[in-house]
Amino acid sequence: MAERKAVLITGASSGIGLVTAQELARRGFRVFAGVRHAVDGERVGAKVGPRCTPVLLDVTDSASIAGAADAVRSAGGVYGLVNNAGIAVVGPLEYLALEELQRQFAVNVFGALAVTQAMLPMLRRSLGRIVNVGSIAGRTPMPIAGPYAASKAALASFSASLRLELMPFDVLVAYIEPGAHRTPIWERGRRDAARLRDRLPSLARDYYGAAIEATDALTRAAERRAADPLRVAEAIAHALESARPRARYTVGADARLRLALELLPASVRERAILRRLRDAPTA
Repeated sequence: MAERKAVLITGASSGIGLVTAQELARRGFRVFAGVRHAVDGERVGAKVGPRCTPVLLDVTDSASIAGAADAVRSAGGVYGLVNNAGIAVVGPLEYLALEELQRQFAVNVFGALAVTQAMLPMLRRSLGRIVNVGSIAGRTPMPIAGPYAASKAALASFSASLRLELMPFDVLVAYIEPGAHRTPIWERGRRDAARLRDRLPSLARDYYGAAIEATDALTRAAERRAADPLRVAEAIAHALESARPRARYTVGADARLRLALELLPASVRERAILRRLRDAPTA
Protein backbone atom coordinates (compact mmCIF):
# COMPACT_ATOMS: atom_id res chain seq x y z
CA MET A 1 0.00 0.00 0.00
CA ALA A 2 1.35 3.41 -0.95
CA GLU A 3 1.89 5.78 1.96
CA ARG A 4 -0.72 8.51 2.16
CA LYS A 5 -0.70 11.86 3.89
CA ALA A 6 0.65 12.47 7.38
CA VAL A 7 -1.58 13.00 10.42
CA LEU A 8 -0.76 14.05 13.99
CA ILE A 9 -2.95 12.51 16.73
CA THR A 10 -2.81 13.88 20.27
CA GLY A 11 -3.49 11.55 23.18
CA ALA A 12 -2.48 8.52 21.10
CA SER A 13 -1.19 6.34 23.92
CA SER A 14 -4.52 4.57 24.55
CA GLY A 15 -8.23 4.48 23.81
CA ILE A 16 -9.65 6.29 20.81
CA GLY A 17 -6.27 7.86 20.01
CA LEU A 18 -4.47 4.52 19.79
CA VAL A 19 -7.26 2.82 17.83
CA THR A 20 -7.35 5.79 15.44
CA ALA A 21 -3.59 5.57 14.94
CA GLN A 22 -3.93 1.88 14.08
CA GLU A 23 -6.84 2.46 11.71
CA LEU A 24 -5.21 5.36 9.88
CA ALA A 25 -1.95 3.43 9.51
CA ARG A 26 -3.95 0.50 8.11
CA ARG A 27 -5.43 2.90 5.55
CA GLY A 28 -1.96 4.02 4.52
CA PHE A 29 -1.57 7.28 6.42
CA ARG A 30 1.71 8.22 8.03
CA VAL A 31 0.87 8.70 11.71
CA PHE A 32 2.59 11.00 14.18
CA ALA A 33 1.38 9.61 17.52
CA GLY A 34 1.43 12.22 20.27
CA VAL A 35 2.32 10.69 23.65
CA ARG A 36 3.43 12.20 26.94
CA HIS A 37 6.10 9.63 27.82
CA ALA A 38 8.82 7.91 25.79
CA VAL A 39 7.83 4.48 27.11
CA ASP A 40 4.33 5.02 25.74
CA GLY A 41 5.82 5.99 22.40
CA GLU A 42 7.71 2.70 22.21
CA ARG A 43 4.56 0.73 23.01
CA VAL A 44 2.38 2.65 20.55
CA GLY A 45 5.00 2.39 17.80
CA ALA A 46 5.12 -1.38 18.25
CA LYS A 47 1.32 -1.66 18.12
CA VAL A 48 0.75 0.65 15.17
CA GLY A 49 3.67 -0.43 13.00
CA PRO A 50 6.18 1.13 10.62
CA ARG A 51 3.90 3.96 9.47
CA CYS A 52 3.89 5.35 13.03
CA THR A 53 6.32 7.92 14.42
CA PRO A 54 5.82 8.60 18.15
CA VAL A 55 6.15 12.28 19.12
CA LEU A 56 6.50 13.50 22.69
CA LEU A 57 3.61 15.91 23.22
CA ASP A 58 1.98 17.28 26.37
CA VAL A 59 -0.86 19.53 25.20
CA THR A 60 -0.67 21.61 28.40
CA ASP A 61 3.02 22.48 27.94
CA SER A 62 3.94 25.17 25.42
CA ALA A 63 7.56 23.99 25.11
CA SER A 64 6.39 20.44 24.45
CA ILE A 65 3.96 21.66 21.77
CA ALA A 66 6.69 23.71 20.09
CA GLY A 67 9.04 20.73 20.15
CA ALA A 68 6.40 18.47 18.62
CA ALA A 69 5.69 21.04 15.89
CA ASP A 70 9.41 21.24 15.09
CA ALA A 71 9.67 17.44 14.91
CA VAL A 72 6.66 17.15 12.62
CA ARG A 73 7.84 20.04 10.42
CA SER A 74 11.30 18.50 10.07
CA ALA A 75 9.70 15.24 8.98
CA GLY A 76 7.76 16.91 6.18
CA GLY A 77 4.73 18.44 7.89
CA VAL A 78 1.16 17.20 8.22
CA TYR A 79 -2.08 17.11 6.30
CA GLY A 80 -4.28 16.24 9.27
CA LEU A 81 -4.51 17.06 12.98
CA VAL A 82 -6.66 14.97 15.31
CA ASN A 83 -7.14 16.74 18.65
CA ASN A 84 -8.02 13.72 20.77
CA ALA A 85 -6.24 14.27 24.11
CA GLY A 86 -8.76 14.60 26.91
CA ILE A 87 -9.52 14.03 30.58
CA ALA A 88 -12.77 13.84 32.58
CA VAL A 89 -13.21 15.87 35.75
CA VAL A 90 -16.46 15.29 37.66
CA GLY A 91 -18.03 16.61 40.84
CA PRO A 92 -20.82 18.88 42.07
CA LEU A 93 -20.24 22.37 40.73
CA GLU A 94 -21.11 24.03 44.03
CA TYR A 95 -18.04 22.48 45.64
CA LEU A 96 -15.75 22.11 42.64
CA ALA A 97 -12.28 23.53 43.24
CA LEU A 98 -11.59 26.05 40.49
CA GLU A 99 -8.16 24.56 39.86
CA GLU A 100 -9.92 21.30 38.90
CA LEU A 101 -12.03 23.15 36.35
CA GLN A 102 -8.90 24.87 35.07
CA ARG A 103 -7.21 21.47 34.72
CA GLN A 104 -10.22 20.19 32.78
CA PHE A 105 -10.16 23.08 30.33
CA ALA A 106 -6.35 23.14 30.11
CA VAL A 107 -6.38 19.72 28.45
CA ASN A 108 -9.72 19.51 26.64
CA VAL A 109 -9.97 23.08 25.31
CA PHE A 110 -6.84 25.18 25.69
CA GLY A 111 -4.60 22.25 24.77
CA ALA A 112 -6.53 21.57 21.59
CA LEU A 113 -6.35 25.23 20.60
CA ALA A 114 -2.64 25.51 21.39
CA VAL A 115 -1.78 22.47 19.27
CA THR A 116 -4.02 23.74 16.47
CA GLN A 117 -2.26 27.11 16.47
CA ALA A 118 1.14 25.41 16.32
CA MET A 119 0.15 23.15 13.40
CA LEU A 120 -1.88 25.61 11.34
CA PRO A 121 1.00 26.97 9.25
CA MET A 122 1.64 23.42 8.01
CA LEU A 123 -2.09 22.69 7.59
CA ARG A 124 -2.52 25.84 5.51
CA ARG A 125 0.24 24.75 3.15
CA SER A 126 -1.21 21.26 2.80
CA LEU A 127 -4.86 22.43 2.55
CA GLY A 128 -5.39 20.01 5.38
CA ARG A 129 -7.97 18.85 7.89
CA ILE A 130 -8.55 19.32 11.63
CA VAL A 131 -10.65 16.79 13.54
CA ASN A 132 -11.61 17.58 17.14
CA VAL A 133 -12.78 14.69 19.29
CA GLY A 134 -15.49 15.81 21.69
CA SER A 135 -18.39 14.01 23.34
CA ILE A 136 -22.17 13.88 23.19
CA ALA A 137 -21.93 15.11 26.79
CA GLY A 138 -21.19 18.54 25.36
CA ARG A 139 -24.76 18.75 24.07
CA THR A 140 -26.51 16.63 26.71
CA PRO A 141 -24.90 17.44 30.08
CA MET A 142 -25.69 15.37 33.15
CA PRO A 143 -25.46 16.29 36.85
CA ILE A 144 -22.08 15.75 38.52
CA ALA A 145 -20.39 15.60 35.09
CA GLY A 146 -20.64 19.36 34.56
CA PRO A 147 -16.91 20.10 34.23
CA TYR A 148 -16.41 17.49 31.51
CA ALA A 149 -19.60 18.45 29.67
CA ALA A 150 -18.71 22.14 29.78
CA SER A 151 -15.27 21.48 28.29
CA LYS A 152 -16.76 19.47 25.44
CA ALA A 153 -19.41 22.12 24.79
CA ALA A 154 -16.61 24.68 24.59
CA LEU A 155 -14.66 22.44 22.21
CA ALA A 156 -17.74 22.07 19.99
CA SER A 157 -18.19 25.86 19.79
CA PHE A 158 -14.49 26.36 19.15
CA SER A 159 -14.69 23.78 16.34
CA ALA A 160 -17.68 25.46 14.72
CA SER A 161 -16.01 28.88 14.77
CA LEU A 162 -12.70 27.50 13.55
CA ARG A 163 -14.46 25.71 10.69
CA LEU A 164 -15.91 29.01 9.46
CA GLU A 165 -12.64 30.90 9.93
CA LEU A 166 -10.56 28.37 7.99
CA MET A 167 -13.02 27.42 5.26
CA PRO A 168 -11.91 30.30 2.96
CA PHE A 169 -8.38 28.83 3.12
CA ASP A 170 -9.55 25.28 2.23
CA VAL A 171 -8.61 23.93 5.66
CA LEU A 172 -11.63 21.92 6.80
CA VAL A 173 -12.65 21.26 10.42
CA ALA A 174 -14.84 18.44 11.74
CA TYR A 175 -16.13 17.69 15.24
CA ILE A 176 -16.68 14.15 16.50
CA GLU A 177 -19.18 13.59 19.35
CA PRO A 178 -19.07 9.96 20.48
CA GLY A 179 -21.26 8.31 23.05
CA ALA A 180 -19.92 5.62 25.36
CA HIS A 181 -16.99 3.69 23.87
CA ARG A 182 -14.52 1.35 25.51
CA THR A 183 -11.53 3.47 26.52
CA PRO A 184 -9.33 3.91 29.62
CA ILE A 185 -10.95 7.30 30.33
CA TRP A 186 -13.59 5.42 32.34
CA GLU A 187 -11.05 4.03 34.79
CA ARG A 188 -9.14 7.31 35.00
CA GLY A 189 -12.42 9.14 35.56
CA ARG A 190 -13.38 6.81 38.41
CA ARG A 191 -10.02 7.36 40.11
CA ASP A 192 -10.34 11.13 39.78
CA ALA A 193 -13.95 11.05 40.96
CA ALA A 194 -12.99 9.04 44.05
CA ARG A 195 -10.19 11.51 44.79
CA LEU A 196 -12.53 14.47 44.47
CA ARG A 197 -15.22 12.78 46.60
CA ASP A 198 -12.72 12.19 49.36
CA ARG A 199 -11.94 15.91 49.42
CA LEU A 200 -15.58 17.03 49.68
CA PRO A 201 -16.67 18.53 53.00
CA SER A 202 -19.25 16.56 54.96
CA LEU A 203 -22.04 19.00 54.07
CA ALA A 204 -21.36 18.48 50.36
CA ARG A 205 -21.64 14.72 50.85
CA ASP A 206 -24.96 15.29 52.61
CA TYR A 207 -26.24 17.38 49.72
CA TYR A 208 -24.85 15.43 46.78
CA GLY A 209 -23.88 11.98 48.04
CA ALA A 210 -26.96 10.27 46.56
CA ALA A 211 -26.54 12.00 43.20
CA ILE A 212 -22.84 11.07 43.08
CA GLU A 213 -23.58 7.41 43.84
CA ALA A 214 -26.40 7.30 41.28
CA THR A 215 -24.23 8.94 38.63
CA ASP A 216 -21.47 6.46 39.36
CA ALA A 217 -23.92 3.55 38.97
CA LEU A 218 -25.21 4.89 35.65
CA THR A 219 -21.64 5.47 34.45
CA ARG A 220 -20.69 1.88 35.26
CA ALA A 221 -23.76 0.63 33.40
CA ALA A 222 -22.83 2.75 30.37
CA GLU A 223 -19.27 1.42 30.50
CA ARG A 224 -20.56 -2.16 30.38
CA ARG A 225 -22.54 -1.32 27.24
CA ALA A 226 -19.79 0.78 25.68
CA ALA A 227 -19.19 0.30 21.96
CA ASP A 228 -16.04 -0.52 20.02
CA PRO A 229 -13.88 2.63 19.66
CA LEU A 230 -13.13 1.53 16.10
CA ARG A 231 -16.44 3.19 15.14
CA VAL A 232 -15.04 6.52 16.31
CA ALA A 233 -11.78 5.90 14.44
CA GLU A 234 -13.76 5.23 11.27
CA ALA A 235 -15.61 8.53 11.66
CA ILE A 236 -12.29 10.33 12.11
CA ALA A 237 -10.95 8.61 9.00
CA HIS A 238 -14.00 9.73 7.02
CA ALA A 239 -13.45 13.32 8.15
CA LEU A 240 -9.86 13.10 6.89
CA GLU A 241 -10.52 11.23 3.65
CA SER A 242 -13.87 12.45 2.36
CA ALA A 243 -14.03 15.15 -0.29
CA ARG A 244 -17.01 16.57 1.64
CA PRO A 245 -16.51 15.81 5.33
CA ARG A 246 -19.39 16.53 7.67
CA ALA A 247 -19.11 19.36 10.17
CA ARG A 248 -20.23 17.06 13.00
CA TYR A 249 -20.24 13.28 13.44
CA THR A 250 -22.47 11.79 16.15
CA VAL A 251 -21.11 8.29 16.82
CA GLY A 252 -22.94 5.54 18.69
CA ALA A 253 -26.55 4.51 19.24
CA ASP A 254 -26.56 5.96 22.76
CA ALA A 255 -25.26 9.30 21.47
CA ARG A 256 -28.02 9.46 18.87
CA LEU A 257 -30.61 8.60 21.53
CA ARG A 258 -29.33 11.32 23.86
CA LEU A 259 -29.44 13.77 20.97
CA ALA A 260 -33.07 12.82 20.25
CA LEU A 261 -33.98 13.39 23.91
CA GLU A 262 -32.80 16.98 23.51
CA LEU A 263 -35.83 17.54 21.26
CA LEU A 264 -38.14 17.03 24.25
CA PRO A 265 -39.31 20.02 26.30
CA ALA A 266 -36.73 20.83 28.96
CA SER A 267 -39.12 20.10 31.82
CA VAL A 268 -39.90 16.62 30.48
CA ARG A 269 -36.24 15.82 29.80
CA GLU A 270 -35.10 17.04 33.21
CA ARG A 271 -37.75 15.04 35.06
CA ALA A 272 -36.69 11.94 33.15
CA ILE A 273 -33.03 12.46 34.06
CA LEU A 274 -33.78 13.04 37.74
CA ARG A 275 -36.07 10.00 37.81
CA ARG A 276 -33.35 7.89 36.28
CA LEU A 277 -30.88 9.07 38.89
CA ARG A 278 -33.37 8.37 41.66
CA ASP A 279 -34.03 4.82 40.41
CA ALA A 280 -30.38 3.94 39.67
CA PRO A 281 -29.18 0.89 41.64
CA THR A 282 -26.30 1.98 43.86
CA ALA A 283 -25.50 -1.28 45.64
